Amino acid sequence: MISACLEIIGLGLSVTGTLLVMVACGLPMWKVSAFIEGNIVVAQNIWDGLWMSCVVQSTGQMQCKMHDSVLALTTDLQTARALTVISAVLGVLALMITIAGAQCTNCITKQSIKAKVVNVGGVIYIIAGLFVLVPLCWMANNIISDFYDPQVPYSKKREIGAALYIGWAASSMLLVGGVILCFSRPHDEKTSYPLKYVLPPIKSASVNGDYDKRNYV
Repeated sequence: MISACLEIIGLGLSVTGTLLVMVACGLPMWKVSAFIEGNIVVAQNIWDGLWMSCVVQSTGQMQCKMHDSVLALTTDLQTARALTVISAVLGVLALMITIAGAQCTNCITKQSIKAKVVNVGGVIYIIAGLFVLVPLCWMANNIISDFYDPQVPYSKKREIGAALYIGWAASSMLLVGGVILCFSRPHDEKTSYPLKYVLPPIKSASVNGDYDKRNYV
């Protein structure tokens, strides 16, 4: 009963983390324009994402443009694109593997194999969480470094956008959910030794049909 609850909690956290990774991957708010030098009232806000850049006017209108060339992107954006997509794919793969080994399904009959399958799904979720955590921390470090760099003009300075916070939450859920799945059923791998039953010797009958008197001694 406890192992089943742990599986449900771990799978719920992992699936939620995978969905948040997809949301963070599609949002254009990875880098947002910084409000510095007393410019509180601005005519437009600039959002930079993995796939597009958006300009939000003060009137509420928003114009977005897809990135024309992948090679023209910075190294952190290219890496974030690749690792985020790989993380989402690994999350879907881990979901199918975990469901195949879950206690509520009959895809696999042997309990010890089901436990190992669930553990493999947990490991894949942990890898997916690490894959999405690397570009998030890298991009946040670049944003903070450029923000405090006096050589970068104020118009080029950016702040951390909402997509990075969503990505950090997704990474935490993937890591915690994967660890829970890895330790949800640790005792299922132990195989019990089969019981051996020893049958008593069969009493032999004599030639005349009576049991041998030695059986009663």
